[in-house]
Amino acid sequence: MGARMRVERALPTPEAAELLELAGDIAAKEVAPRATPDEETETFPNDLFALLGRSGLLGLPYPVDYGGGGQPYEVYLQVVEELARAWLAVGLGVSVHTLSCFALADYGSPEQRAALLPGMLGGEQLGAYCLSEPQSGSDAAAMRTRAEPEGQGYRINGAKSWITHAGVADFYTLFARTGAPDSGTHGISCFHVPAATVGLSVDAPERKMGMWSSPTAVVHFDDLWLAPQARIGEEGRGFAIALAALDSGRLGIAACAVGIAQAALDLAASHARHRVQFGHPIADFQGVSFLLADMATQIEAARQLYLTAARRRDAGRSFTPQAAMAKLFATDTAMRVTTDAVQILGGYGYTRDFPAERLMREAKALQIVEGTNQIQRVIIGRYVAREA
Repeated sequence: MGARMRVERALPTPEAAELLELAGDIAAKEVAPRATPDEETETFPNDLFALLGRSGLLGLPYPVDYGGGGQPYEVYLQVVEELARAWLAVGLGVSVHTLSCFALADYGSPEQRAALLPGMLGGEQLGAYCLSEPQSGSDAAAMRTRAEPEGQGYRINGAKSWITHAGVADFYTLFARTGAPDSGTHGISCFHVPAATVGLSVDAPERKMGMWSSPTAVVHFDDLWLAPQARIGEEGRGFAIALAALDSGRLGIAACAVGIAQAALDLAASHARHRVQFGHPIADFQGVSFLLADMATQIEAARQLYLTAARRRDAGRSFTPQAAMAKLFATDTAMRVTTDAVQILGGYGYTRDFPAERLMREAKALQIVEGTNQIQRVIIGRYVAREA
């Protein structure tokens, strides 16, 4: 992919600096070499997630008492950026797994946390987040998957769509309606569902534009029975849990987008230095130099936006609009930067022999997942109008 540009970082502790150095080392030596061959064969890198778990990088923002890293989001997100810079399937996979652990870590009972979190955070398990449905994407409150009380537990029926890690996850964080069909946001509950539970099945993966090695599919719940201790938090309070998780998850997507954009800039800058036309490296020409300058500026702005939101989160302050801004700006930036990288590489950028076209395809997904960028604008617009 060419030389990696040095990124200036301000880390809060020496331990954080060591963690980021470890993440960068694993990204460069273990993750990046796998990206092209595994994408071509649509191979999911289970072993890399196990390695990240053994290295203490799979549960960074969660408590040490339960096997996490006890790190602030400011540090965790920069690790995600480094991993996504090497290969989005891994960076996004860590973000999705972290999202899947959020409900139990923040809303689970002490007994649930003690029993489940060590396995979830230690690399032994990988999670998936089940919110969207075939007929309810942006309008998540319109979900139809039901969890009917039965005996001492719940009987689940329904389907969830666009689920990252479907079929390879070890557990699914599920949101299902426990109230009346017209109960809206007030009748939804959250559940922890092990992958081996009878009644859970997964369709063939979607045939996506990019991220071929990371499976995305419909997950079915057919007469699946759960014990009462599988419910996370109070009955009927699941939608609030889902929204809180998504605020944090959007910061993960923003960090992934910055990682992809940085990888595209690395590639474009290296190519521009070495590609000679009319007797000069093309980096000497203003048309290319200005493109590189704009790319670098947009990337740094996106990075600072997600870090500012992360610091608000770490300080216990509200960060919903800031998370939406970071997700919106960073993913739009990734799309622009990867498109410009393809342009700088010219014909080479349009071939699969170079990663520029893959980065461009992957960037598009980030404008859609965990709330489309149109939804982010709705969130931001409502915040601005309320504050005014």
